[in-house]
Amino acid sequence: MKKLSLLFASVLLAASAFAQSDYPSKAVKIIVPFPAGGTSDVMGRLVAEELGKILKQPFIVDNVGGAGGVIGTEKGAKSVSDGYTLIQTGVGQSAVAHGLDSNVKYNSITDFVHISQVNSGPNLLVVHPSLPFKTVKELVAYAKANPGKLDYGYTPAASGHMAMELFKQTTGIFMTGIPYRGGGPMMTDMLGGTIKIMFINQDTALQHVKAGKLRPLAVTSAQRNPLYPDVPTVAESGYKGFEAISWSGISAPKGTPKAVTDKLDAAMQEVLKSPTFRARLESIGFVVPPAGSKAYTVFVKSELERWTKVIKTAGIKAE
Repeated sequence: MKKLSLLFASVLLAASAFAQSDYPSKAVKIIVPFPAGGTSDVMGRLVAEELGKILKQPFIVDNVGGAGGVIGTEKGAKSVSDGYTLIQTGVGQSAVAHGLDSNVKYNSITDFVHISQVNSGPNLLVVHPSLPFKTVKELVAYAKANPGKLDYGYTPAASGHMAMELFKQTTGIFMTGIPYRGGGPMMTDMLGGTIKIMFINQDTALQHVKAGKLRPLAVTSAQRNPLYPDVPTVAESGYKGFEAISWSGISAPKGTPKAVTDKLDAAMQEVLKSPTFRARLESIGFVVPPAGSKAYTVFVKSELERWTKVIKTAGIKAE
């Protein structure tokens, strides 16, 4: 009986190993925890397209929006860990969410195998052209002399919101925040002059900056952005070390076989080296990040710690 049990276990292990070596043998789902049409959805579909080419199976985006990415991410964390469900992780759902709510039903560090970062890009500090400020220093000087007199717009828990909180903490200024349910209504009010300051993703701002409807003061990345070569970083503007970026990546539920995640890791490294993929990212102002599971795992942990500290310092609560 013992020999039969051992034989049965050996057969199961062999079958599992064969299945992993044959991965993927069917379509793979990527949960994007935001609605279709936004930046996260665009990134998810770019990755799905490239992975499908490399691994010779369809990679299909499943948009599961809600609660700033938390609902879809929770669904991903609870998915079967066989490699056929992947999750788009990112700054909001994987870092900011934990600072806002200690009861989030997943742990961004222990409930996922982080396979690869996909993109990173700055927010852009913009002002309405009716304001006189041409530099960050001019804005900060006015805000310090007139605390609370400047209004800014933000979408709660979005990367632009976090950039603004870090900016206020770094510069020691007080401005009045006006919350918006989404970037669309906020941009409408910004263009109309109802609000006159905000941080917004660089790709969203570009057309309005080119049209002269918004004036850029700084980008939040460590280096200048190719879309805005003449716009300094916040760090260059007198606040050394300032950095606040929007980012996303691909992860799998914990327990996914290492042979599978290794294969996905290798495929993602190939994606990030693709001249076509790099050109598509860079054309909308994103930067191709360091490749590899190890680098992404360390990065997610550092971002979680960074934004939890910012949120607690600012006393921000989930809205």
